[in-house]
Amino acid sequence: MADVHLPQLGETVAEGTIIQWFVGVGGTVVEGEPLYEVSTEKVDSELPAPFSGTLVEVVAPEGATVDVGALLCRIDPSGSPSPAPSSGSPPTAEPAAATSAASPAAAGAMRSGGAAPTASSSAVSGETTPLVGRGSRGGNRSRDAKLISPVVRRLLAERGVDPSRVTGTGMGGRITRTDAERFLRDNPGRSEPFDGIRRVTARHMVASKATSPHVLTAMEVDYTAVDEVRLAERAAWRDAEGSGLTHLPFIVAALCDALSEYPRLNASVGDDELVVHGTVNLAVAVDLDFEGLVAPVVRGVEDLSIQEVARSIVDVAGRARSRSLSPDDLASGTFTVTNPGQYGTLFQFPIINQPQVAILSTDGIARRPAVVVDDDGNESVGVRSLGVLALAWDHRAFDGAYAAAFLRALKDSLEESDWASRWASGA
Repeated sequence: MADVHLPQLGETVAEGTIIQWFVGVGGTVVEGEPLYEVSTEKVDSELPAPFSGTLVEVVAPEGATVDVGALLCRIDPSGSPSPAPSSGSPPTAEPAAATSAASPAAAGAMRSGGAAPTASSSAVSGETTPLVGRGSRGGNRSRDAKLISPVVRRLLAERGVDPSRVTGTGMGGRITRTDAERFLRDNPGRSEPFDGIRRVTARHMVASKATSPHVLTAMEVDYTAVDEVRLAERAAWRDAEGSGLTHLPFIVAALCDALSEYPRLNASVGDDELVVHGTVNLAVAVDLDFEGLVAPVVRGVEDLSIQEVARSIVDVAGRARSRSLSPDDLASGTFTVTNPGQYGTLFQFPIINQPQVAILSTDGIARRPAVVVDDDGNESVGVRSLGVLALAWDHRAFDGAYAAAFLRALKDSLEESDWASRWASGA
């Protein structure tokens, strides 16, 4: 018998939550094939089986949160699945004893979730299954448990409905599909329980607001100089790279210019101290189809060219949306950018990504009339590419004048840099 433990998934990861098992007890495990899915801080990962065999026991069931190194399951590397007992065979005491023996290990490793399923419990099947109370252990049914088919269970779960709210009209109080559909028709509202990423996001956002005195400083920026280069290069860029050339890599390049002049924004709050970082590890907020938000990190962004920044952002965003980030991809960020501008926002007040001290929102850019002053001081009205940059910052780290000066330096870099030369030189 061989034990499978939760591996170290990243240098900052201490625990994980088991989302699902891809192989049931008694099933065949193939080395290198996905065995289970685990959720850490904002990242879900499918982990392969370390060796082949038969899964004989699951110690950490779905929903359990376990520490790194905790026992997850046991695999028999030599055997094939044991034959199931015949329907006429009486139950024996061995499975119960195995469950009892595994309980201390499971209790020691898990802080949430139910009891570990065993071979005997997984062998029970049928169209109608009991809905077990949340506090039950070892398969004991609660007194008020309702009989419900997998189809009906899934129908109610998709709408976030607790089956205990539905009156069953089937034999023995069984909830039929008609009962479920009638309830959903008569009760159009629904409850959507937070999933893992929503719970983590909620916890982090509340903690950030409780930790940092947030202040918002915003400035309008003229992106016309950027657009002269971006629009001239975007067709060739799309043909070569397969992605659009947005304003974001230019903003990031200007951001690095401003951070070199005002480094306290590239910092973290420590124990009665401000830790100013020597490199810019940029966290880029990525929306996951409205189902969550992650901020993978592009490291050493101050040393990258505009083109390299663009490629790096596309890379981490793509891996975020395909759920292929590792925990380390989310670690060690020193400054964060979020980009709601694709939806045409005027400006947004983002929440700081702790323990950082600032986050920049790049909002909507549109062609609008504006006063243009030439080199001789003459004014005229022209059409310009205008948008707002909104900076949320931690008042513990510095004061408003410093934040405003930083944002002004960022604005000046965007408006006055020779972007054609910087693009051509790859700087």
